[in-house]
Amino acid sequence: MAIKFPEGFLWGGATAANQFEGAYNEDGKGLSTQDIAPKGLMGPLTDEPTEDNMKLIGIDFYHRYKEDIKLFAEMGFKTFRLSIAWSRIFPNGDDKEPNEKGLQFYDNVFDELAKYGIEPLVTISHYETPLALAKNYDGWANRKLVGFFENYVRTIFTRYKDKVKYWLTFNEINSAIHAPYMSAGIWTPKEKLSKQDLYQAMHHELVASALAVKIGHEINPEFKIGCMILGVPNYPLTPMPSDVLKAMEKDRENLFFADIHARGEYPKYMNRFFKENNIEIKMEPEDKEILKHTVDFISFSYYVSSCATADPEKNKAGEGNLIFGVPNPYLKASEWGWQIDPEGLRYILNQFYDRYQKPLFIVENGLGAVDELITDENGNKTVNDDYRIKYLNDHLVQVAEAIEDGVELMGYTTWGCIDLVSASTAELKKRYGFIYVDRHDDGSGTLERYKKKSFNWYKEVISTNGASLKK
Repeated sequence: MAIKFPEGFLWGGATAANQFEGAYNEDGKGLSTQDIAPKGLMGPLTDEPTEDNMKLIGIDFYHRYKEDIKLFAEMGFKTFRLSIAWSRIFPNGDDKEPNEKGLQFYDNVFDELAKYGIEPLVTISHYETPLALAKNYDGWANRKLVGFFENYVRTIFTRYKDKVKYWLTFNEINSAIHAPYMSAGIWTPKEKLSKQDLYQAMHHELVASALAVKIGHEINPEFKIGCMILGVPNYPLTPMPSDVLKAMEKDRENLFFADIHARGEYPKYMNRFFKENNIEIKMEPEDKEILKHTVDFISFSYYVSSCATADPEKNKAGEGNLIFGVPNPYLKASEWGWQIDPEGLRYILNQFYDRYQKPLFIVENGLGAVDELITDENGNKTVNDDYRIKYLNDHLVQVAEAIEDGVELMGYTTWGCIDLVSASTAELKKRYGFIYVDRHDDGSGTLERYKKKSFNWYKEVISTNGASLKK
């Protein structure tokens, strides 16, 4: 059977402002939570931005966006996922008026994308809460952030209503349970936060997300607004019924967030979880009505699957994208210990679609690896990243299988389509891109861009709408 993707399928790549823009203090931008986290998620924080924070310069997309977008267009991108830095628009988060230079920058980026017919896919909040909101309000632990977010959302929806059609509210919203500072700008140290604190903060984000859907559809009914979930399917480690039930529980920890976004209310299974963990969500009178504004589609990241077990002797976590589960004995892992499971992507696509019957969008998937820049026989600098080609090919073959299963899929954007700074460790040596950026963890490098072998491979995948993939 030939591999077939739907007509109009949105092929592209994904990035985040704090990991690639740089220009952290230019043109009126305020500090974000990322600017004082030189080691990324692994911590610790600093009092002020320091030179060893790779994200302050990133890969300098802020000054090189035309060059980079031209390369994306050469690959044939139909869409490009990027985020708006909230503190570039409202430097302190609670400002009364937006920063015009920040707004103008994204105008310029969207205009450049339009020049090549590339649809922007914009994440409104991608792991970079304005630092002042974290310090002064304790981030999303404070209900006041809903109002500040509403002001931000109204500003960008109104400004870009004719330039952006596809929007995502919060990046990997479920990750805040595991990384409250990075994901939700919560200043209180994680070890001092109770489950009550965390789920109350999540409630504030979920209300803000639904409010964004409501406002967006009022400003432009053509907007397509989605949620973004960190996707990790959980398999039982053994066929023991207790392991199967544990896998169901672990899945629900993540599906809870998608359930509210897609169905507009808290799922019944959370009643037991809240009761057993002494959690009582404080709701404002209008919250239940706001939550009924459900998303148009569900987007998610997928890097790894996980196993679950009720056996405490075997319940030892492996490594993964913020969420750590029991390693699967049947799978190999990347250089960073993330287990590689292409069939897990087909599985989670079917899981989401069976559950919600809403269009899906894979907005992150890729392989982080140490790439070696070489000079080929023609004198061109490149990277022979056959390992990345194999990883992406095998995952996309499973995506095609899911489409054949009946899953409605809007598009696919690989993570870090151009090398950028890692969110978890703030390294540059962990590279995901089709485009190599000459910058290194010691701060050296020219920032020159070079096409990897995977660049032309992905170009062919897009031009053939997936027909060039190898089963």
